[in-house]
Amino acid sequence: MQFADRLNNVETSAIRELFKLLGKPGIISFAGGFPDAALFDVEGVRNAANAALSADPGAALQYGATEGYQPLREQIAALMRQKGADVAPEQLIVTTGSQQGLDLIGKTMLSPGDKAIVEAPTFLATIQCFRLYGANLLTVPIDAQGVDVDALERSIDAHHPRLVYLIPTFGNPSGATLSRERRLRVLEIARRTKTLIVEDDPYGELFFGQAPPPSLLALAAEVPGSRDYLVYCGSLSKVLSPGLRIGWMIAPPALLGKATMCKQFSDAHTSTFAQATAAHYLTSGRMSAALERVKTTYAERARVMGAALTRELGSAIEFNAPHGGMFFWAKLTGGANANEFAKRAIEKQVAFVPGAPFFASAPDASTFRLSFATSNAEKIEDGVKRLAAAL
Repeated sequence: MQFADRLNNVETSAIRELFKLLGKPGIISFAGGFPDAALFDVEGVRNAANAALSADPGAALQYGATEGYQPLREQIAALMRQKGADVAPEQLIVTTGSQQGLDLIGKTMLSPGDKAIVEAPTFLATIQCFRLYGANLLTVPIDAQGVDVDALERSIDAHHPRLVYLIPTFGNPSGATLSRERRLRVLEIARRTKTLIVEDDPYGELFFGQAPPPSLLALAAEVPGSRDYLVYCGSLSKVLSPGLRIGWMIAPPALLGKATMCKQFSDAHTSTFAQATAAHYLTSGRMSAALERVKTTYAERARVMGAALTRELGSAIEFNAPHGGMFFWAKLTGGANANEFAKRAIEKQVAFVPGAPFFASAPDASTFRLSFATSNAEKIEDGVKRLAAAL
């Protein structure tokens, strides 16, 4: 069978391939990027679904506007205003998860051969998505304070990319958070060079202790003109439920219009029932308490994992403890290969994701990602001991 040429640029996700190995009984998995299902506010979602069917069942079960269910757009706009960003419902569209937002950006902004800049490392699905549309991906390094802004500025000036994709807060896989100073510089660079910045923010609410700096979108008010070059992708997947598939995109009007048109071709609209359920849930006021429960649990699991890694693996690895999100990003010292380490770890019945696939170029084979979100403290302790045995 003859497939489209665009498929030549992508391959199956290494993470999804790894999941095939995880069906064995007794495996402790630090591999997935899933939230813990035990922390879902099932009662709250059930009540919201019932309210959606009771209040206006016709609207909840009927076709809807491509832009999104209006009550939900209003709730999301209010949510963004609570986080410091001046957003009106008309400035956003509801997407089927934030990942659809990335796909719509690829469809509307990237032609074959266009250059796009991503962090090294970055979200694997973004690499695959942008390559599907023929983009030439350039990378800039990151550290514990997020993207190297000097390197980013040099790359933008040299290559004039169509867009830059960043995960400024608790990045996947890095766990890094862009400092406030660097965020303002990114906005100044965007304004000066007229370069589109895509801010992906699925983890920003999952902070441990002190809140992270405001989003680029919220800080744009401090850099007049920068918002004209900003796209923001948000999601309820990590804070409420990934099964609802509710995300949103905030973008300049022209881009938002083109994205809405492409979404209409793709799925007509995000599930109206899911949207109505989400709208009633956000209206209920339960989100804050549910989120606090998730944050408290993840913070403790992150603390346990960090202590266990230090105690059990010692100088064999390097890592920066995350201040939020769901991941540790680690590096084997001495140039050891994380792919080989992963194979030995599977034999010890513990799994993680090698880091090389998260690099769009020049992969660092000594890196790997560990998720603490779905394992309790006892499993984390046991799993890290198994990792030490696999070294």
